[in-house]
Amino acid sequence: MKTLDRPLDQDEAAFADFAEITDWHAIAGPNNDASGPDVVRAIVQRVTAATDWKPWPLAPGEKIDRAVASWGFTTKRGSTIIVFPGMAFADAPDSGWCAYQLGPDDTAEAEAGLDAHWPDHVALARKYFGEPVYVSDDSNPNFLDEWGPGAGADKRHLATWPLNGAHLRLFTTKPSRDPLTAAVGVNYAIYID
Repeated sequence: MKTLDRPLDQDEAAFADFAEITDWHAIAGPNNDASGPDVVRAIVQRVTAATDWKPWPLAPGEKIDRAVASWGFTTKRGSTIIVFPGMAFADAPDSGWCAYQLGPDDTAEAEAGLDAHWPDHVALARKYFGEPVYVSDDSNPNFLDEWGPGAGADKRHLATWPLNGAHLRLFTTKPSRDPLTAAVGVNYAIYID
């Protein structure tokens, strides 16, 4: 197992960007299986009307693939935010702790790393979003369905914060031997209503 332990700067910038959105309803789109240029244009239109985020530019002659259902944006803090009609998340590859190249005997060590780094992420989210409406882990016998049906599936930790028109979900993936989990870390996404 290999690990990386980086500062939370990229996550903090993304949380600050998310916290500036006062109404996620304005970004929400039809949360269906639609994709293609019309879906992307609608996402770009909604996001640029509600934020100061800059959409990724198309290269000259580049066309939006019919399979594309999301688009990326760059914020004034330098965050990269990927937006779908029903979800947004930060692409923050150089932030926080992660373990990768896990082998079958690394589960306990990976769990210990997640347990050690989880509180820092929860504290960071509290700084921007206040107290979570839910925070628990898989030691809780009701964890699987307590926050919502199946919400704890494949998770070691879960915390949620309500937002206007959305909620922030902070979580870790539960390391597993079978099937083998290749990598773990602390993740988050905005689920847009």
